[in-house]
Amino acid sequence: MSQRGVVSERTRINWLIDAAVFGGAVGAGVTGIYFLFWPTGRSSQGVTLLLERATWDDVHTWGGLLMILAVAVHFLFHWSWVKGTARRVFNAMRSGKGKFSSGAKLNIAVDVVIALSFLLVALSGIYFLFAPAGGYQGGRNEGWDPGFLFSRTAWDLVHTWSGTVLMIAALAHFYLHWGWVRKVTASLMRSVLPTSARASQPARQSASQSTLP
Repeated sequence: MSQRGVVSERTRINWLIDAAVFGGAVGAGVTGIYFLFWPTGRSSQGVTLLLERATWDDVHTWGGLLMILAVAVHFLFHWSWVKGTARRVFNAMRSGKGKFSSGAKLNIAVDVVIALSFLLVALSGIYFLFAPAGGYQGGRNEGWDPGFLFSRTAWDLVHTWSGTVLMIAALAHFYLHWGWVRKVTASLMRSVLPTSARASQPARQSASQSTLP
């Protein structure tokens, strides 16, 4: 029996975790771009872009929470790799002898940027989740600011720019791992197809090839 389409359980779980991260990131990222270009609630003044502003806010909040949860699971799932790579980097820096290829160095650098920017965007996002505008006064005081560590304006700048850096770094990460994403996704799609459909695919491919000049 052909092994095409056979995916290990660990790879399948890894793909599902990454899919959850991707889904949450898309929801938070697209809505974040919306709030970046419409920061003052223009939709409430008669301009609605596909959805109401409150709906954009809900998608941003729940997409961000999904991303945070999925990234936490992703981190735990890859803890051995993180720990081993951190040890290798530390040993290489201490000895002064690099043992990483240029591709590995680029991958590690992108992962570090993702980790730091994600930490900042997650912390600032949690701040806004528990300290929304108006606080516990039912929104009657729009200027309410709990002043936790920084001002609300400072938290907003941290959230905006760390989110921007995270999106750029995430796109770079996706590009660097596109081969794995495409290969595993194709294998998973083949594995869930009915047996008859999988069996007919080679026949259709052979028939199409036979018609070529």
